[in-house]
This record gives sequence, structure tokens and C-alpha cells, in this order.
Amino acid sequence: MAQQHYKALFKKALLQFITETDPFLAMLKWVMTEMMRIEVEAKVGAAKGQHSKDRATHFSGFRARRVDTRMGTVYLVVPKIRKGGYVPFFISERKRSEQALIAVVQEAFINGVSTRKIERLARAMGIENISASQVSEFNKELDSQVADFQTRPLAQEYPFLWIDALYQKVRVENRVVSVAVMIACGVNPAGSREILAVEPMFDESEDSWRLFFRKLKARGMKRTALCISDAHAGIQAAVRKEWLGASWQRCKVHFMRNILAKVPHREKGRFAAHLKRIWLEPDKKSAQRAAAAVIDDYGKRFPDAVRCLEEGLEDSLSFYDFPEVDKKRISSTNGQERLNREIRRRSRVVGVFPSVSSYLRLTICYLIEHAEDWENERSYIREDKALGSLDRLHELMAQAAN
Repeated sequence: MAQQHYKALFKKALLQFITETDPFLAMLKWVMTEMMRIEVEAKVGAAKGQHSKDRATHFSGFRARRVDTRMGTVYLVVPKIRKGGYVPFFISERKRSEQALIAVVQEAFINGVSTRKIERLARAMGIENISASQVSEFNKELDSQVADFQTRPLAQEYPFLWIDALYQKVRVENRVVSVAVMIACGVNPAGSREILAVEPMFDESEDSWRLFFRKLKARGMKRTALCISDAHAGIQAAVRKEWLGASWQRCKVHFMRNILAKVPHREKGRFAAHLKRIWLEPDKKSAQRAAAAVIDDYGKRFPDAVRCLEEGLEDSLSFYDFPEVDKKRISSTNGQERLNREIRRRSRVVGVFPSVSSYLRLTICYLIEHAEDWENERSYIREDKALGSLDRLHELMAQAAN
């Protein structure tokens, strides 16, 4: 009886794939989906919507995930859970082999090893039948994804824009040089985060930052309300000239470090506690009063630190002009710094990259995955608040025009 039941079930499953363009790929997707369901239900301790005393956590929506297989590309809807996270076992296993393959290929590029050595290294790591043509095709596909990411159209307006630069050692014309890799992240009008651009430059100057911003404009971006960055002079000058009407927010975390660098080590803790209060105040006037108190209390003891505070204070309080937005979201570059740390963690393994393109390939491929995760998370800033920030910018520009 059970055998007949499974035969009927199998027949029904087969019939639903006959009309598919690629029946075998459709079958594979169905099998992967069923494996995910079984695996995640075991991890949760219950099926979705089922009451159970053995439940360990709860389902929390889904996220889209692209999986490239030998039969073709499959787009899966991967369940999310509240505690512990969930990555399907067949994705995590494949991911390790892909990382090993990438490491092998990078090592080959860096050390100039032969194709035969690449094949030998790959076999030693459990990756069979890799050839020079496969390596070439692998990199062509990645380069295509990188090019699409770098040239994709942008929205016309991003209320908030974070900008920063990383430095990486790269081999250029048989010399090892330091390249500035500029990264921009933004919040779109819907309130979601996007990684907008990753561009290499050979210096971090006003001209290079202006060129970077012009490339954003060439892809459709026209304006932003607030730019958040460290106090690099080139960034400040470029923001003033390229984003008319935009405010500039000096990252409060970088600013505090700049100030504390001018305070004796034994006094840093106590002084920092007073300093932090400035950016925790509910509004700009209260923050200015808190800063005035710090200046009065410490002006004679730490004149250099207080002078630094006075000179940069107003630029560090720009986020208060957007009271509808959570100040923690737009007062610093902390989110960008976390992104940078992840990039450095991956690039540190390689050390000196054989070319700028190889570094961009690794960096952007990671950022594409990161951006996909952002697409499936809640809005970073509520849509009505993001649009409200843009409305304020429109009003200021209209007043300036009149």
C-alpha cells in the first residue's frame, strides 16, 4: 500500500515538470526546496504554522538566493528563522568548495603558476576536473557580474549617502602600489540600503572624489540630502561642489577619536564620557549646550582637544537637521566601517593582488552578496521618513532658486 502511495506521488511530481522549459532543472529546484523544508523544520522543531512544545525558534520570512549548479541557475526562496540563522547544507558545502577554488585561482594569478599546478592544487582540495578554459570562463562570468554591478542605473535621489575609501596593495606594471578603492552606500527613497559604487583611484584627492561623484551622476543619481564621511578634505570639497544643497555630516565616531588623540591617556575615559553626551542629546540646541559645557570645563586642561571640538562641532551635528530619522543611523559611518572590515578580512588572505581588476572582482562579488541580503531585510529607514528628508531638500533648493 505504501509503495503504491509513493508511486502515485512520484508520478504526480513528474507530471508537473513535463511542461517546464527545462524539466531536469525544475526537478532539481523542487528537490532542493523539499530538502530545505525538511532541514529547517528540524531546526525549528515544528512545521510552519504548527504548534509544538518542542519548538526551538520561529520562522521569520524568506530571502531570495541564487544558486549556480552544473544543470543551470536556480533561484531559491530560503526560509529565515529568528534565532541561529539558517543556510541550506547544500549551499554551505558548495560555498566552501567555491571559496577554495577562488583561492586556488588567485594563488595561481599571484604566483604565476602553470595550469597544471592549478589542476593539481584543485584536486588536492577535492575539486576535480578543473581546466584552464574553466578558470577562464569562471573569471569571465565574475567579470560580467562586476561590470553589471558597476554600471547599473541608480535612482535619481538618495536622501543619505555614506562614502569612504579603502587602501589595498596591488601590482601595477611590475610594481606594488597602494590603490584607493572608493565605496559609496546610500539609502534609496524606499528607505532601503544600497551599495552604489566601488571605484579604484590612485589617489584620494578632491579631483578623484569629484570624478567618483560624477560617475554616480552619469548613472542617474541627481541629488542627496546628507553625505556622511570622515573629515577628509578632498571629500568635503567634492561634496560642496558636486552635491549642491546637500549637508555634510562629519562622522561623530571619527571626530571623537580625533579629539581624544589630543588628551593624555589616563584622562581619556573620563573625558570621553562627557564628550559622548553631546551626540546623545535629543536636539541640536541641547547638543550645543552640552558642547559648551565641555568646552568650559576642559578648555584650560586640554586646549588642543577643545580647539578641535570647537572647529568641527557644527559639521558633526548636521544629522540633527533630520529629526524624523533615528540619529544613530545617520550620525556616523559605523555601517560602512563594518562593511570595510569584512572586505579587509577577505582581501587579507591574498595580500598583494596581481591587478586592480582581481581586487575589484573579489570585493564586488562579496558586496553583491551583501547587497542581496540588504534587499531582503527591513527598510533601514522608514519610507515616509526617507521621503520627508528629500522633501526638506527640495524646499531648500526651491528657496535658493528664488
